[in-house]
Amino acid sequence: MKKVINAPERVVEEMCRGMELAHSGLLRLIPEHNVLVRADAPVQNKVALVSGGGSGHEPTHGGYVGPGMLDAACAGSVFTSPTPDQMLEATKAVDGGAGVFYVVKNYTGDVLNFEMAGELAEDEGIETDYVVVNDDVAVEDSTYTSGRRGIAGTIFVHKIAGAAAADGRDLAGVKEIAGRVNDNVRSMGMALTSCVPPESGEPIFEIGDDEMEIGMGIHGEPGTERKKIEPADRIVEELLQKVLGDSVDFTSPGSDVAVMLNGLGGTPLMELYVAYAHVADVLMREGVDIYKMAYVGEYMTSLEMAGISVTLLKLDDEMKRYLEAPCDVAAGRPF
Repeated sequence: MKKVINAPERVVEEMCRGMELAHSGLLRLIPEHNVLVRADAPVQNKVALVSGGGSGHEPTHGGYVGPGMLDAACAGSVFTSPTPDQMLEATKAVDGGAGVFYVVKNYTGDVLNFEMAGELAEDEGIETDYVVVNDDVAVEDSTYTSGRRGIAGTIFVHKIAGAAAADGRDLAGVKEIAGRVNDNVRSMGMALTSCVPPESGEPIFEIGDDEMEIGMGIHGEPGTERKKIEPADRIVEELLQKVLGDSVDFTSPGSDVAVMLNGLGGTPLMELYVAYAHVADVLMREGVDIYKMAYVGEYMTSLEMAGISVTLLKLDDEMKRYLEAPCDVAAGRPF
């Protein structure tokens, strides 16, 4: 294992401290809980958004804390859910009196712990609600999951629900639009390599140098098929065939679609753009109208795993407005 770290057991707390120091105008750290909150929290009379999950997916989640997106993010150990205590501390730190909304990726530990945190917060007089994001079309009932997994489509929920909260929508209104985004977003990924969590020092799965796995999850959960590596265009065709064949009609007349080509941490930007070129070709061929610009880069990673995911979000006019609304977060452009 070669990593630029000090000690595996301190990597999450040192990462959080580094984020606070690098982005002190945006972020404030609650160090004993590894919780990052926006520097001006709590914002009075605004619904606060809280998300979180296992570390190792950066810039998710702390990179999306700031005006216009999340109010707080809880950092669990690598690939491990944060605890209810962390989530409760985040909730109390950002509650401005209008309620707190949780954006939860569909992994069993995350769902159970956020539900428990919500109950604890309600006991302290803080109203909460949540959405469980399940955009991954690859498999259902996989490792760590009952139902579909939550992956990179979660970032669109952060952005649009965060903008809705900043626009003054109440807790029920934020929940409604977050659910609407989740209903209209679909993703699928693949991996070329494993990754090495710092605490174990070992790859989380084995894969041949000439192999790839289609439908791989962001924690190394099994996908739909392992086979020999194929050219980028064929990989894109396979991912999009499953995404476009799901229950959302991305080709209906007048529909605009937001597109994200996400890297998993070890894929060079050169390769992401090679893949995106064919994403654009396939969507044009299939009659999908891409809305303005695509999102190409690393939004939800898996440590140093090499691989990509493709996300499509069918937009309505309100989603477009919130997608374009200003925000100020450490992850930077385009969010």
